[in-house]
Amino acid sequence: MARKKSTAAKTPPADIGLIGLAVMGQNLILNMADHGYTVAVYNRTSSKVDDFIASAKASEPSAGRLVGCKSLKKFVSSIKRPRKIVLLVKAGWATDATIESVVPYLEKGDIIIDGGNALWTDTIRREQELTAKGLRFIGSGVSGGETGARFGPSLMPGGSKEAWKELEPIWKAISAKVDRKTGRPIEVDTPGQVAKGGEPCTVHIGENGAGHYVKMVHNGIEYIDMQLICEAYMLMKNLLGMKPDAMSEVFAGWNEGDLDSYLIEITADILQQKDPMNKRRFLVDSVLDTAGQKGTGKWTSTSALDLGIPANAIAEAVFARCLSAIKEERVSASKQLRGPKAPRLPMSKAKAIEAIREALYCSKICAYAQGFQLMAEAAREYDWKLDFGKIAKIFRGGCIIRARFLQKITEAYKADRRLQNLMLDPYFKKALHGGQGNWRSVVTMATNAGVPIPAFSSALAYFDGYRTAVLPANLLQAQRDYFGAHTFERTDKPRGQFFHVDWPEPGRPISKS
Repeated sequence: MARKKSTAAKTPPADIGLIGLAVMGQNLILNMADHGYTVAVYNRTSSKVDDFIASAKASEPSAGRLVGCKSLKKFVSSIKRPRKIVLLVKAGWATDATIESVVPYLEKGDIIIDGGNALWTDTIRREQELTAKGLRFIGSGVSGGETGARFGPSLMPGGSKEAWKELEPIWKAISAKVDRKTGRPIEVDTPGQVAKGGEPCTVHIGENGAGHYVKMVHNGIEYIDMQLICEAYMLMKNLLGMKPDAMSEVFAGWNEGDLDSYLIEITADILQQKDPMNKRRFLVDSVLDTAGQKGTGKWTSTSALDLGIPANAIAEAVFARCLSAIKEERVSASKQLRGPKAPRLPMSKAKAIEAIREALYCSKICAYAQGFQLMAEAAREYDWKLDFGKIAKIFRGGCIIRARFLQKITEAYKADRRLQNLMLDPYFKKALHGGQGNWRSVVTMATNAGVPIPAFSSALAYFDGYRTAVLPANLLQAQRDYFGAHTFERTDKPRGQFFHVDWPEPGRPISKS
């Protein structure tokens, strides 16, 4: 007697799905598979699915957990309910188009996770639109580049807590891990290998666009962090006449101390690399001095302007990239505009290197202070409840700005959850007081020699401006009242009372509004 075929519905095989097979998407898929999750895979260009699956089978131990799908219908039906679908496509219109194409196949309660570098206001809008359709939406920052996506990124999810609970086990499994006692990253760099123990570098950031906002500020901090390192490099090159391999040794030494970070580490590595096309040169000397950008640094600066937060060092890092882009103009100007004659170095080379190190560290403190101050103001603006200690924690591993320094920020906010500015924490205040002498010497040396260090200089201006009780804005406000009757407050009256005077005839009585 023939056995009857079972009519019971088969359980979909995939725990989660991902759309978008650029390098970040591929690596995140393999990361999830390494951690035991079966992943449905879809790309608009179906040949990419075939190529990716074939490549994974040839080299990846977890390739058996990948489910290649040629159609959106098959892709969605292959994922367990409530479905969790990660999008790793270009931010903007491409994200909207992908959401629009997948929504008709979804059911109430399914979750879309946008892992791209989305503008946070787009994330707020998308969540509202999808909530109206009975769907859930998470905007999650993903930081760490290709290697981070493969072996453990820092993940910054924003959205409802209910949606986060569904995603939390997967995000905690695949995120970078740090040692619970020291905060140091637990390194993983082999396919199939997973970090055991440790604290995951992910946490629920807040509602709607909070995750993408924090990721954006992370990128803004990344801009200034990189610019500061580049200025330290330029000072050693132009003032001290050091060669790349000698600078590499300096950066490697700095990476053993307070400046220990991923960006310092890779800088040391970059500076010792010989040019494969000309072995007598270092590769860094063959790289054209024009920097690209994808927009998140500009978004951070624009948001700071909109919210009235003085993130001048972050903005200066964006402008430095813009200035680098006008290469031909700079080359022409260099033949017409003269700078100062190179002055004699006022200290020994060893002392100058130490001064640059301290200037870099102090500037870094100011840059992070600006980033966290901006997040605090955004939290008030958008009614987010951001925990800055937890945010600093998840920056310690996986992400581009990961650094030993972030353990100190974690401790600062643990000691004082209401810390008004990072510079006011006892540890950072002591570091700024101890390092400002060398910091000022470096800015002076660079200025006298005509070496542009906009990030060092703007960070110092921020420090001096923040610690100054009386700024010249009294004259500025008087000017505004003179030409535009914009009114002013008085030092001898309560805040909130505004006055105007007819300046051309100062004898006339003051009017109060």
